[in-house]
Amino acid sequence: MTNFDVSAAKKQACASIDALAEVLIDASHQIHANPELNFKEHHAHDLLTSVLESNGLETQRAAYGLDTAFEARAGSHGPVIAVLCEYDALPDIGHACGHNVIATAGLGAGLALAPLAEQLGGRLRVLGTPAEEGGGGKVLMLERGAFVDVDAAMMVHPAGSEVERITSLAIEQLNVRYTGKASHAAAAPEKGINALDGAVLGYNNIAALRQHIAPDERIHGIFTDGPAKANIVPHHAGANWYMRSPTRAGLAGLKDRVVRCLEAGALAAGCTMEYTWVERSYDDVIDSRPLLEAYIANAQSLGRDPRPDSETAIVGSTDMGNVSYAVPSIHPMIKVAPEETAIHTVDFAQYAGGPQGDQGVIDGAKAMAMTVIDCWTKPEILADAEAAFLAAGGVRASGSINP
Repeated sequence: MTNFDVSAAKKQACASIDALAEVLIDASHQIHANPELNFKEHHAHDLLTSVLESNGLETQRAAYGLDTAFEARAGSHGPVIAVLCEYDALPDIGHACGHNVIATAGLGAGLALAPLAEQLGGRLRVLGTPAEEGGGGKVLMLERGAFVDVDAAMMVHPAGSEVERITSLAIEQLNVRYTGKASHAAAAPEKGINALDGAVLGYNNIAALRQHIAPDERIHGIFTDGPAKANIVPHHAGANWYMRSPTRAGLAGLKDRVVRCLEAGALAAGCTMEYTWVERSYDDVIDSRPLLEAYIANAQSLGRDPRPDSETAIVGSTDMGNVSYAVPSIHPMIKVAPEETAIHTVDFAQYAGGPQGDQGVIDGAKAMAMTVIDCWTKPEILADAEAAFLAAGGVRASGSINP
């Protein structure tokens, strides 16, 4: 297509999103008012799929064997671009990560792009990805073929700053179980083996380890199970640990060091220790610079100005990282709150459901829609993205598509 045609297509997409603004903002508010946890996002799933279907998109509910996942498609030929929606919430503090904004920005982009797909020679996939907050919905969908023929994937994430990309950390969780021997703590303490001591000593070992890990690595843990009465030598205890590193390669080394600390605590206390790695660890996000440059230009055309993460780092972990190792991807952060407002806080939840969150829905939808149009109409963007993806160590998703 000519540049004029591309410009006209972008204007049409943005006009469609403006026309849908009331629908999109209402959907965002409904999701925000009904927070749902991992894999239980039935209200959000039904709401989003109903809007897609009512606007004529072919939509698969409960896609890829997950009750609250979905997939909508448009277009019959050309590059496949996936726009991702998240909609799960956090315990106690609801949509303090603003997934209502993510969900409806993706919805808006999909609705605006669907009528344009055929004439622009592209294919669209709107993916509803549940359970980002620890459940790894994208990892499951990736394993089940959701990204096999996808040329690029994108989503926007709300934040207190306008940043090109999240400073992502690869993450894995570890559950630990300590077993000792109960005994009366006053009458026969020598006959007991204190499992809680093993857990506490392991905790202290990791506290010491924190002095000797890289500045951008993280270890944090809690006790999840313990004794009920002080006059009994504790015979059981439990803990949950998170390990984060800038890359999945770095995470592998960090995991080994953590396990050694925990094992040393159990050995010193004389108890036994069993541990299990929580399934679906999260990789760091490899942002595709060619895709990101297109997104930045489109966001700037809306009056937004995404900054490099070196200026304002927003640190976290996401299963979008796993997708980015399988498909060229971007995960820009869109400002919906004052600079000092951190995500995963009660204050941020309020902004995500307020006027600034609403504007994030509309601008996020427009920026993504225009970026998808660039991908469909400018072959050099996807070619450059593929080269950068392979150079960064990405490996294309494989397997069969099984929605």
